[in-house]
Amino acid sequence: MPTTWSTNMSASLPAGMPALPSVPGLTPVLTVVRYLLLDRVTYLVVPWMWAAFAFVLDAVILQLTPAGNSGHRWVGGLAAVFLVVFGIGVQTVARALPFGLALGVSRRTYFLGAALLAVALAVCFGAAVAIGRAAERATDGWGMNMAYFRVSGVLDGPWWQAWLNATAAFVVLFAYGMWYGLVFRRAGLVGTVSFAGAQGVLLTLAAAVITWTHGWTRFAHFFTITALFPAVLATAAVILLAGGLATVRRLTV
Repeated sequence: MPTTWSTNMSASLPAGMPALPSVPGLTPVLTVVRYLLLDRVTYLVVPWMWAAFAFVLDAVILQLTPAGNSGHRWVGGLAAVFLVVFGIGVQTVARALPFGLALGVSRRTYFLGAALLAVALAVCFGAAVAIGRAAERATDGWGMNMAYFRVSGVLDGPWWQAWLNATAAFVVLFAYGMWYGLVFRRAGLVGTVSFAGAQGVLLTLAAAVITWTHGWTRFAHFFTITALFPAVLATAAVILLAGGLATVRRLTV
């Protein structure tokens, strides 16, 4: 099956798109990964490009603002990468899935291939965050006390904790984006907006309850316990991927 699908894909690709050569012995899941990586810019360039852009922007802003009395000048530029990853997860299903199915791959195989690619990219991203933290500490925050990779309470612990947190968060956002893609393919724009609105209502109610019970301190402490936060993120990633796998098999494209 892998060789046949690869051959059919190469023959069906639009003009100008690089062909996917058949590789004997390549599993269908890995073939899906290769298919998605035909769009190398989206998966291999865009997240790192946004990380670099956000880093430069944060550095410029810090140079133009007073240093204050804080030992570390926390910035939020790294969050842009996770927002981009969410968007990539959305387009992986909303845009790339129909063409993949047209080439003969099953829905289950496609989703497993996308999930495998997400995990592989997440491991690399987590390693980059861990290395960036080490460089940031060695250079005293790039010479300006900037904490770009050391996000307070999440990425400022031991290196292994930061690596696990960044890796798991990457997978969670990618899988969450794929869920939006699934909803879009199934229910269209109106359904997607309703899906987002329902989650917004639930989050608002949860925030109201935490505020009324004066529980924000306990809530923050719960998610910054060294061994707990990576476990929570990993559990969320597994739930999202398992739910997505069950849902995509019933998807009508």
